[in-house]
Amino acid sequence: MRGFERASMLLSGRIRRAGEKRGFAVARLLTHWPEVVGDEIARVCRPVEVRYGRKEGFGATLTLLTTGAHAPLLEMQKEDIREKVNACYGYAAISRIRLTQTAPTGFAEGQAAFAPAPRPAAPPPDPGTVAVASDLTVEVHDEGLRAALQDLGTRVLSRPKR
Repeated sequence: MRGFERASMLLSGRIRRAGEKRGFAVARLLTHWPEVVGDEIARVCRPVEVRYGRKEGFGATLTLLTTGAHAPLLEMQKEDIREKVNACYGYAAISRIRLTQTAPTGFAEGQAAFAPAPRPAAPPPDPGTVAVASDLTVEVHDEGLRAALQDLGTRVLSRPKR
């Protein structure tokens, strides 16, 4: 190893091994679930397991965890979800999708929230820092660009000094 490494590179082997225990040959399906199926679907379900059965022939069964209220909606979208997941794999890896319902709280498998927790609001910047950033961008004529540069300058100037 040379110098600093990305955290993703340090953890990629462990994530891959943990995913392979559940049948996920492509960890991207787990880590980028909202990008694969879309934000609306990702808010109400998550992938739990990929199972390759002997009797199913080519293709596997993807198990999705959802709550009871969302299951009928997902049932109607199974084919679209299957196409999006297979696009992630690059071939027709998934032949069936199985939905499993549970309450948002309860057993260990069902305790995960589907939506991420909201981030805490950042404290407002110091008025002096905003004034300095405004003075630096006074010569920019485009309003949108000036506002973006002023926001960037405020964020850079308000970072703690080391």
